[in-house]
Amino acid sequence: MKAPTSRLYEHVAESIAERIASGVYKLGQRLPSERELAQAYQVSRPTIREAVIALELDGQVDVRMGSGVYVIARQPKGGVAGVTDVGPFELLEARRAVEAEACALAALHINDDQLDELEALLRELNAGQTFSESEIADRKFHAKIAECTANSPMQAMVEILWDMRERSPQYKLLAHKAHEAGIGPDSDEHAVILDSLRRRDPVAARNAMRMHLTRVIESLLEATEVHEIEQARERVNAQRERYGPR
Repeated sequence: MKAPTSRLYEHVAESIAERIASGVYKLGQRLPSERELAQAYQVSRPTIREAVIALELDGQVDVRMGSGVYVIARQPKGGVAGVTDVGPFELLEARRAVEAEACALAALHINDDQLDELEALLRELNAGQTFSESEIADRKFHAKIAECTANSPMQAMVEILWDMRERSPQYKLLAHKAHEAGIGPDSDEHAVILDSLRRRDPVAARNAMRMHLTRVIESLLEATEVHEIEQARERVNAQRERYGPR
């Protein structure tokens, strides 16, 4: 028996899985649109996106870009739902809150040697030949900023969040989809963060980090967007009803 969880996306994924198992959603059927599911469960669309990722990992749905999400198995692989972990978007929300404050604090304590180290890490991020290489440099860059806070609990919190990112199967699948869409660490945004730290400006540093992680959220949402045919048909039908012959 699965342990109780407070993760909202897991509750949604379990509910959809139960509907698949009971035949409410049949094999080969397209699930309701993300918008419809979000309204039905009274949750955000990112939460629905996280639930679909969990079902995709279990092999119960197939996400077809340009079409929708389709049921492909009544039961999860092996008959039991896989281990779930932190949702990608809830993790990014936490990182945005914690790392923005860490960046502001770092601006007050950072020294010239640490700035030079961040500059070197930015060059390393730029030089990465693969997404994997760039993301290793990305983690080092964010970890160095946390170290520059001179606050060990803050540093530990940032490290914990990155460790959660590394172990989450849901985040790994999302990152894979992002890479397929050509999305990786943005060196220009990291350069803006570094510039604010060089100026020892905590307000600018906080804003730069918040903007960076907001952009990450937006780009990952874009990378996993399913433009459903049915939504387009609904719009066309609505226009026909409005402008068609009377």
